[in-house]
Amino acid sequence: MHTASFVLACLSLAACAAFAAEKSVLDFTLDSIDGKPYELKQHKGQVLLIVNVASECGNTPQYKGLEAMYEKYKDKGLTIIGVPANEFGHQEPGSNAEIKKFCTSTYDVKFPMMSKVVVKGEGICPLYKYLTTESAKKGAIGWNFAKFLVDRNGQVIDRFDPATGPEDPKLVAAVEKALEKK
Repeated sequence: MHTASFVLACLSLAACAAFAAEKSVLDFTLDSIDGKPYELKQHKGQVLLIVNVASECGNTPQYKGLEAMYEKYKDKGLTIIGVPANEFGHQEPGSNAEIKKFCTSTYDVKFPMMSKVVVKGEGICPLYKYLTTESAKKGAIGWNFAKFLVDRNGQVIDRFDPATGPEDPKLVAAVEKALEKK
């Protein structure tokens, strides 16, 4: 093999390896609740809890616990990301401005909130398509307040159903375990 051919073959293999590298949550960009691009890669090195939220759901009071969890663990590297969605019972009918006002005035939410997206079915946003079809914890979203726990490298390491509140010992233990890993 000629030197030039060998170099090209090596470059092609490296490109293929890079292309085949494992996807992660950090590869996605959403829009913030204010409509600005929000790159998840800014959270590299942090633990994420991604939650599809709704303002008119029986689970809506979980906002209080999510905010308490965020305040307790944010300095240790936890970021909670709220992702409003209206697929389940049309329980998030408001505009982004209305959602933001509700979350801040009712629950004093300070963790990052995104613009409303589709998390199931036709028009599913790319992040939720990845979470539900390609991640280690894939499967359709069943209702509002499903939770995906993401490690410091952007990999989904656990998933909790909507009924699992932020105070649930299993969720707290999983978050604490993820935060222990540097």
